[in-house]
Amino acid sequence: MNNQFVRISALFVLMTNCVFAQQKDTYASSTLLDEVVISDSKFALVKEKSGKVITKITSKDLRTKEGQSIASILSSVAGIEIDGNQSVPGKNLGFHIRGGRNNQVLILVDGIPVTDASGISIEYDLRLLPANQVESIEIMKGASSTLYGTGAATGVINITLKKSGKKSIQGNAYFNAGTTNTACTSKTRPEDFSQGFSVNGNVKKINYFASLNSTETNGMSQIAPPNPSTIYEADRFSRLNYLAKLGYQVTDKLTLDFFGNYDKINNDYDGGFDNTGTNDTNLDHSKTEQFRFGFMPKYKYNNGQLVLNSSFNKITRAYNELDSFSGTVGFSQYDSRSVNIDAYNKYNFSKSLFLVAGTQYQFFDMSSVTPYGSIVKENAKFNMIDPYLTGVFISDFGLNLNVGARLNIHSEYGNQLVYNVNPSCDFKVIPLKVLASYSTAFVTPSIYQLYSQYGNTGLTPEKNRTIEAGFETQLLDKKIKLNMVGFYREQTNFIGFSPAYKYINIDGTNKAKGIETEITLALNEKIKWISNYTFTQVDEALDRLIPKHKVNSSLDFQINKNAFFNLNYQYLNSRKDAFFDGNTYETQNVVLGSYQLVNATLRYELVKNRLSVFGTASNIFNAAFVENVGYNSLGRNFKLGLNINL
Repeated sequence: MNNQFVRISALFVLMTNCVFAQQKDTYASSTLLDEVVISDSKFALVKEKSGKVITKITSKDLRTKEGQSIASILSSVAGIEIDGNQSVPGKNLGFHIRGGRNNQVLILVDGIPVTDASGISIEYDLRLLPANQVESIEIMKGASSTLYGTGAATGVINITLKKSGKKSIQGNAYFNAGTTNTACTSKTRPEDFSQGFSVNGNVKKINYFASLNSTETNGMSQIAPPNPSTIYEADRFSRLNYLAKLGYQVTDKLTLDFFGNYDKINNDYDGGFDNTGTNDTNLDHSKTEQFRFGFMPKYKYNNGQLVLNSSFNKITRAYNELDSFSGTVGFSQYDSRSVNIDAYNKYNFSKSLFLVAGTQYQFFDMSSVTPYGSIVKENAKFNMIDPYLTGVFISDFGLNLNVGARLNIHSEYGNQLVYNVNPSCDFKVIPLKVLASYSTAFVTPSIYQLYSQYGNTGLTPEKNRTIEAGFETQLLDKKIKLNMVGFYREQTNFIGFSPAYKYINIDGTNKAKGIETEITLALNEKIKWISNYTFTQVDEALDRLIPKHKVNSSLDFQINKNAFFNLNYQYLNSRKDAFFDGNTYETQNVVLGSYQLVNATLRYELVKNRLSVFGTASNIFNAAFVENVGYNSLGRNFKLGLNINL
């Protein structure tokens, strides 16, 4: 065990013996969370009045998924596939929503965009965030640049972190440990450890939250060996997360919220798979550090509310990597900074009509030092100023309308206009909501694509447009819920790589279409069954690691007042992948076979709302499958955990 594990375990023991344990706990009801969404207007809106099918993963839902990563939790949602979630924790993740990729999916944390300005696609590294810091997750699919700007081309994932409780002081501590086996190994010793604690409360006008989380895994190699009898070295993954929030209720109308967090990952990795068997080495190592802080004041007045979301984000990524040709170890480092300031106001003209008007400012810069060249931050930066406007009309007779527009003013390439039209109808006589939308979006070129040695300052943004239509219904007094959405998406001006080793805008239109549907059956308080199906068909240029058919099915069973059992099933259709052949020096296309996974979780409350234990079994039938060509995938594994509320 490393010193980090020992330190945090000692703090865990201390927490379990502190005076918090003498106090009774209270929980806010999750009922309202199930009924209210914020993604399609930036303000709380009754779900039935929303013009989108928005998936909400509540704190109650997250408790049924204890021990899972955010990536694996998101992969159970209709329309979302995150490749890499079935590999070692340090494996790079690929986001796929409606045929899109990482740069087309925008991640928000507490409503604020999070990005890595030094990345080729500016996407956020979801591995930085532990699931134990998360209170809820809201997913809105479709082009959403009108409200959220660049990157929101195929979906927005809004992650809400945990907040302070109602008591003056309370806390939580947890510990879990599990195995890390492939389908070819059967080790029983724990090699995956996660632990942490939090303290929070509310004293008069001040509320606070602070947490520390740690993860340590060391049991699998990223690269799969050429045959099962070969043993590759294990790639270690270590993560440390600090989070602090402070809020001050100045008056009944004005609140001031501050946050700060520090995240660090140390990760062994292997070179890209090239089928030569030389990519596994214990010399490849990366270190990522993230520091974020922000200020979020809110002011309520008679007819509305004014919000300011501001944040600063600094990320450093450092790599020690073995060059397989020269045999030497090279060092690379990437530094990036980003600033986000989003000021927006909601004005209620009446109970039926409100207007959201805002302006968002974003600044990015980066620098890098690598064996192949350097980027100086003074020459690698840009900013955007985006005014936007959204109107929401909610009628008494069921007709709802959401329309908006945004003007993106970029310091490098000029202006870009996007807009959306989203009507819906909530029928009063029957429990049915029908919806449709037409939305446009854009993805700005990254700093790397503009200013690196392969860069092109003549690049313009990728453009997307999405048409969708669907319905939601509730039957038998809301015991049965069903929704279905069909979508058609086009992307143009795609940014690709030319034979001349330069980034260019590629002519032509690439299309994606599909259906997403989900059914929930809850005939009584003890049993709930949720299943979803996703059909996605994309043009050949987009067809990589995207399953045409995907099914998720989950059964929740409340055995008694203290015991809870969950059984879930996942099916992925075959997918296309490609790799660089180290023998022929050509790209080889492959088809990865379909696979099925069955997982189970059992949770038992030893002391109601105080002390609980859980156990999980993943890939119960030990299915041998390939998630990414050349990389290991998880086999049958077990995890045990303890959770204490103080």
